[in-house]
Amino acid sequence: MSGKNFLAFDFGAESGRAILGSLSDKKIRLEEIHRFSNHQIKLFGHIHWDILMLFNELKKGLNASVERKGEGLMGIGVDTWGVDFGLVGRDNQLLGFPFGYRDPRTNDIMEKAFKLMPREEFYSITGIQFMQFNSVFQLLHMKITKHPLLDVAENLLFMPDLFNFLMTGNKMSEYTICSTSQLLNAKTRQWDEAIFNRLDLPKNLMTPIIQPGTVVGPLLPEILQETGISNVDVIAPACHDTASAVVAVPAKSKYWAYLSSGTWSLLGVETEEPIVTKASLNNNFTNEGGINQRNHFLKNVMGMWLIEECRRCWQRENKPVDYGHLLHLADEARPFKAVVDPDDSTFLHPRDMAAAITEFCLRTNQPAPETQGEFVRTILESLALKYRFTVEKINSMRGVPVDTLHIVGGGSQNEMLNQFTANATGLPVVAGPIEATALGNVIVQAVAKNVLDSIWDGRELVARSFQLKTFEPKDRSQWDDVYNTVDQIFEGKKVTEPH
Repeated sequence: MSGKNFLAFDFGAESGRAILGSLSDKKIRLEEIHRFSNHQIKLFGHIHWDILMLFNELKKGLNASVERKGEGLMGIGVDTWGVDFGLVGRDNQLLGFPFGYRDPRTNDIMEKAFKLMPREEFYSITGIQFMQFNSVFQLLHMKITKHPLLDVAENLLFMPDLFNFLMTGNKMSEYTICSTSQLLNAKTRQWDEAIFNRLDLPKNLMTPIIQPGTVVGPLLPEILQETGISNVDVIAPACHDTASAVVAVPAKSKYWAYLSSGTWSLLGVETEEPIVTKASLNNNFTNEGGINQRNHFLKNVMGMWLIEECRRCWQRENKPVDYGHLLHLADEARPFKAVVDPDDSTFLHPRDMAAAITEFCLRTNQPAPETQGEFVRTILESLALKYRFTVEKINSMRGVPVDTLHIVGGGSQNEMLNQFTANATGLPVVAGPIEATALGNVIVQAVAKNVLDSIWDGRELVARSFQLKTFEPKDRSQWDDVYNTVDQIFEGKKVTEPH
């Protein structure tokens, strides 16, 4: 395993990176060679992704890889967030700018969908958590409003598939990213005819589904000429960033769970088959695709978005927003002043996140945070308690208790939240690696090129290559007392008395 190099593009909702992954000496090493911001753009009242800017940044990443002397590549892989898509017309023409999932146009679309296909039937087919921005609802809105691009579109490509197309000219749909759309049959893992027919959606736009590790194709000649890169295969990793992150979880226990922590918190377990039951419907859990056709049974919980948006508001008010300073203030703040449900709809895209948190507390008969430290501590404690609530739901539906929680991604650096999570759940929390998504991307590419024999070999590489930190539970009785008082908040009920 001498000097095997792969390039991973990891596009997030806030930023993107080009990361060089090198496998040698029974270890895996990462080096960030290009970073860029991913700013949504507002156009005539709607939120869009600037796909042309992002593609240009991708090419800068290819350029940066060329500048790395002696770093010949064996593959290039792209992963992104889920649900969003772009449209392509005849002669490979990109049509417009893809909508962003936080665009408010789908606020009331689910009720319209359920009139065409009842919620219970919908879930029995897809096993996907109902969220207003799921691809199916975005596409339905375009159909109902007679969006003009649908008249000229020939293909729908999810974000990573769109980048793969722009690099190779080939149109394919990778399985893990497709699974976020709520257009897939959870059992057959193919586009579901009934959903397209009942909702009158254009199935002719969909492209063939491929599995992670599939070679999409070589780079287009124009890409080679513009970047100076040698020709190399574009490989579809687990193109959904969560699925890539799970690939890199260095799990050793039998009944482990993962928490991919960032703007969103994706908390779940790997299973052989989807869990599609009345209980999973009532608890609004999702079944998304994983590597080797494994199933990810999980819950999408709002994550660091709440703090990010508070920081944005405070910055406008010229208040301190340094993350380390805010955590210091949170450490000194009064514990358990209030608890919010991170998934309350008012937190999806508020004008002022701190004001939205205050309003939630008043609505649920709790004292509202007043200082920056109290706001941050309230958010972190609330996330930890929501993780406990979610783990308990997983245990009851799977029938086997989780014994270890692995936190990966950028949020794994937040030691206060890691400790709070251990305290709240009563589980040992193993934090790291930080760059799990890029690692998973590289591992799938390495398996596709026969550099690694299996995903499990990749996970062992991760455990050998990166420092992990374990947080043991503390102060259990205090956390239990608070949880037993406020767990009804997560069921959508009010707290009758301030705790």
